[in-house]
Amino acid sequence: MKTIPRIENIYRPEATRVEDYNEVERKFNAEELTMQASRCMDCGIPFCHGLGCPLGNVIPEMNEAVRTLNWKRAYEILSKTSNMPEFTSRVCPAICENACTKNIENIPVMIRQLEKSVIENAFENGYVKQIIPENKSGKNVAVVGAGPSGLYMAFELYKKGHNVTVYEKRKYAGGLLRYGIPDFKLEKNIIERRIDILKASGIDFQFNTEIGKDIAAEYLNKKYDATVLAIGTPEPRDLQIKGRKLKNIYFALDFLSGQNMFIGKEINKLPINVKGKDVVIIGGGDTGSDCLGTSIRQKAANITQIEIMPEPPKERSASTPWPDWPYELKTSSSHKEGGTRLWAKVVKEFHGTNGAVTSIDLVDAAWDFSPDGKPLSFKEVEGTLTNIKADYVFIAMGFLGVDNNSFIKDLYLEADKRGRVEGNPSQGIFTCGDMKTGQSLVVRAMANAKETAKDVDDYLKGV
Repeated sequence: MKTIPRIENIYRPEATRVEDYNEVERKFNAEELTMQASRCMDCGIPFCHGLGCPLGNVIPEMNEAVRTLNWKRAYEILSKTSNMPEFTSRVCPAICENACTKNIENIPVMIRQLEKSVIENAFENGYVKQIIPENKSGKNVAVVGAGPSGLYMAFELYKKGHNVTVYEKRKYAGGLLRYGIPDFKLEKNIIERRIDILKASGIDFQFNTEIGKDIAAEYLNKKYDATVLAIGTPEPRDLQIKGRKLKNIYFALDFLSGQNMFIGKEINKLPINVKGKDVVIIGGGDTGSDCLGTSIRQKAANITQIEIMPEPPKERSASTPWPDWPYELKTSSSHKEGGTRLWAKVVKEFHGTNGAVTSIDLVDAAWDFSPDGKPLSFKEVEGTLTNIKADYVFIAMGFLGVDNNSFIKDLYLEADKRGRVEGNPSQGIFTCGDMKTGQSLVVRAMANAKETAKDVDDYLKGV
């Protein structure tokens, strides 16, 4: 067994990073990277590959190439299965590391950081080239949505020899990568760097073009040999309680997208500025954490993040044995920077003055657990009503899916009860990513696009 310790210090100092919106992770030198790569045991059955990475990255071989400083070889291995590792290596929760055999001891190989080093080295040394299809089919495909799954779909289909036009209602590409995930996790020049390559390869982008408004959905279906919808899950989950219509209660993405657009000079004034204010974030997931980090950088006076679920155990629960994704406490870079986390709390009512929110009522949630520690259901605890100040509230409770009143009805498609939309492949209409599977991770949206691209390609071969 390797005895080299895993590096735990992966962030820039808190005191300096909260003063800017640059990526929070520090850079690793070659010695650190090769030492960490050498921790990989090249398992006979690599769970990181088989049960971890949704894209099927061949991780042990990539790690070995890094260990020997064969960066070009490492990129060749990585790029065979992953088209855009500069995104996943920054925003993926590292499912591969959870499945790493060394994670049985809670010290997995630093796969995500190694992947990031490989792709950044590839860009620095000119290994990342334009896409050159082996053959040209002459078929034309429209991809609606330039988020993670739409970009991945465009890459895959162009690589397979088809002409691709991407329609995006926003000014720039990226979807949640640009308009949701903060710059301190993913700087937007990283997105533009990839878009420049896709454009130079021959993929056409039509920005500021909303399907169903600027262009009819039926037009796409008639003009193109196939149409792929990749619009994500645009409908946020709301909290319809008393006081919801008070001012300064926003969905999380309203807050996050405004900050990102301001940094990117897409707008010249912050639409939501919480400097000196009391902020409450409803939702304990990644989006809530992103609101926390953004509020800290905007210099909010106090920030509270509320979660209805109970606080997870600090170590893996018996309800999720390795290599399952663990039920355990997750602490992000933003949580390390500040704020207060409240667990097992139910938001009951918003209060306000002069039409604007001023405070929130909460009650405790008493949870029942399975014998192995999995939370099952809760009851509100009588006599636990508390009130906390709130000048701004951000609702970060996930997404419901696609609205049936959107342009999908013009293509005779319908969302199911969970907001997921299946295409009509016999008519050359496909869906992919979160739109198809429901809200999930960026890497899973990309993996679904990768699989769906095979179906689109098969269809086009028969047209």
